[in-house]
Amino acid sequence: MDGFLLAGSVIGIVSALLCIGAALLRQPPNDITILSVAAVELFLLVYAVVAGVRQAGGEPVLGEAWEFWGYLLTALVLPVGAFWWAILERSRWSNLVLAAAGLAVFVMLVRMEQIWDGVAGL
Repeated sequence: MDGFLLAGSVIGIVSALLCIGAALLRQPPNDITILSVAAVELFLLVYAVVAGVRQAGGEPVLGEAWEFWGYLLTALVLPVGAFWWAILERSRWSNLVLAAAGLAVFVMLVRMEQIWDGVAGL
């Protein structure tokens, strides 16, 4: 297992759990939930830079490179969209949108790892 996949999985899942917990407690988005999603976005930015350096350094994407970068760009947009939703609609339900972003990024990281390693999709 790639270290970036492990780190991203932990960050995404912890963010989702914090956001789900806040929703269950009927809290509107707060500093903790917003910052947890910001951590997901920060991780994705680092991941994108490292992936670019790895690929520029000659390490090929064994699957389809366009698919990998498409997933990465989409993953980069999800936390930003969830953040804006949470800021514009400050209800407890917005925490579930923030949680969905963390879970979706987790799933996309798993798929990006499969594409990078050339594993056939399901």
